[in-house]
Amino acid sequence: MGEQPIFSTRAHVFQIDPNTKKNWVPTSKHAVTVSYFFDSTRNVYRIISLDGSKAIINSTVTPNMTFTKTSQKFGQWADSRANTVYGLGFSSESHLSKFAEKFAEFKEAARLAKEKSQEKTELTSTPSQGGAVKRNVLPVNKPGKKKESAPGDLQSPLTSESINGTDEDRVIANTPKHTEARAEPSQNALPFSHSSSSINKHWEAELAALKGNNAKLTAALLESTANVKQWKQQLGAYQEEAERLHKRVTELECVSGQTTVIKSQKTELNRTIEELELALKAKEEELERLKAEVESANEFKFQKDSLTQKLKETESRNLTLEVQLSDLEQRLESSQLEREAYRKSLRSLLELLDSKIFELTELRDTLAKLIEGS
Repeated sequence: MGEQPIFSTRAHVFQIDPNTKKNWVPTSKHAVTVSYFFDSTRNVYRIISLDGSKAIINSTVTPNMTFTKTSQKFGQWADSRANTVYGLGFSSESHLSKFAEKFAEFKEAARLAKEKSQEKTELTSTPSQGGAVKRNVLPVNKPGKKKESAPGDLQSPLTSESINGTDEDRVIANTPKHTEARAEPSQNALPFSHSSSSINKHWEAELAALKGNNAKLTAALLESTANVKQWKQQLGAYQEEAERLHKRVTELECVSGQTTVIKSQKTELNRTIEELELALKAKEEELERLKAEVESANEFKFQKDSLTQKLKETESRNLTLEVQLSDLEQRLESSQLEREAYRKSLRSLLELLDSKIFELTELRDTLAKLIEGS
């Protein structure tokens, strides 16, 4: 069935700087989808994130990994296989907490899966050890005949006992020939010395044949050892190629499996773009309003400066008027004093005039009386 996404979220992706090992380097220009995938065939969990068609995160969750929250909206974990540290910046603290919970959950699931696989490996390795003991015993073949193994079978290592045979094998193999050699004189009625020489020749021929077989088997052993080294190198190259192909297939499966997710992401991105455009428009309107307020503030400042200047002029004029007023008050006070003196002089003149008029009246009356008397 391949890998299937089981949890997805959006975050900004970062990687630690390989040179400084301190600074964060952003691997995406904007927030991308970060998903947990489960591979049912290999029973592993992986964290995968794509920026377009490029995989910027491809991390297998292992039991020894730890996800650390470094702030309210940022978390990180180290991947020893990729030899890097990944960092994720979320839009809210709840998204970070949810991702951390899923990380702990899948980490525990990976640990349980690893323990189960180890138990299965131990159970399957127990009977295979008994079979390996049996395969280590090689049958003694007759000279000139070789048993061919099927292609791909694992051959047990050759030892000195398997090449030359054990003491029991040599005794068992040599006993019938010795019996035949001893029975031959009785049947053919040959002398004992002749039979001894024929036995020695037979044993010498047998020893030469065994030495030849031993040399052939030694050469075959060396050749097989060289072939094993070559096969191991080829197997390592094949494993690397298979791993690379598997990663490529996984990436392609992720791309194909995320078609719906990408469509939803595209819709979400379009909606986000529209929201950002509306927000940008609102910000532009607010900026225009602020510019107008700044212009009005500048006008108010100009008016304030002019009013301040006018106020200073008014204050100077007020001081001048106060001086003039003080002078006028002094003049008024002096004029009042003069008027008071003038009034006093007038009163004295009136009193003098009244007395003179009274004297004239008396004088007129006296004259009138004198005229009447005469």
